[in-house]
Amino acid sequence: MVETQFVNGKAEPVVSVETMRRCDAAAIAGGIPGRVLMGRAAQGIFAAVEWKRPVAILAGGGNNGGDGYALACLLAQGGYAPVVYSLSERLSPDGIYYREQAQALGVSILPWGPEVSLEDFPILVDALLGTGFQGQVRSPLREAILAINRSAAYVVSVDISSGLNGDTGLGEPAVEADLTVSIGYYKKGLFLGRGPAVSGRCVNVDIGIPLLED
Repeated sequence: MVETQFVNGKAEPVVSVETMRRCDAAAIAGGIPGRVLMGRAAQGIFAAVEWKRPVAILAGGGNNGGDGYALACLLAQGGYAPVVYSLSERLSPDGIYYREQAQALGVSILPWGPEVSLEDFPILVDALLGTGFQGQVRSPLREAILAINRSAAYVVSVDISSGLNGDTGLGEPAVEADLTVSIGYYKKGLFLGRGPAVSGRCVNVDIGIPLLED
């Protein structure tokens, strides 16, 4: 039986990380390419925010970083002059595709380092760690999370605040978001542990993934 949670006045399904993985795999097996799902996720994030230029996106590896690069493409096309600070080259094939698309659109993709200042960006996008993250946050991701939290920017987390466990909501440090844009379905960790304290306002983007039982 799928759990539900009232979010923004509406009962919404809430799933475990493993169930979300199975739902995602079922969508791809059913004929929806992962690249299309990633593009839909980026479109949902883009539509959820009142953007102000310039925007900094902190991108990790895997699909979470890929969502960041896909969003960078939309921001570039919209004239918002995004800058991507890369913390990992270990992207999924779909993430590599959107990184290449962002490069072709002229997006500045720069390496993260201790000299990077985030103070000139009114909006920061956290695309560092996805819902499957477990364990301790290590350098340089730890320093990036702390830098986000020190900033005065409006912070948007992709799917979950980086550093949080998607099932338990535990994790330290974790990004302190103003807005979390969940992808597919809300994850349990958004509502447990530190989730409510660091997620800010939560919205979910339906990207056409079928819901399977936990």
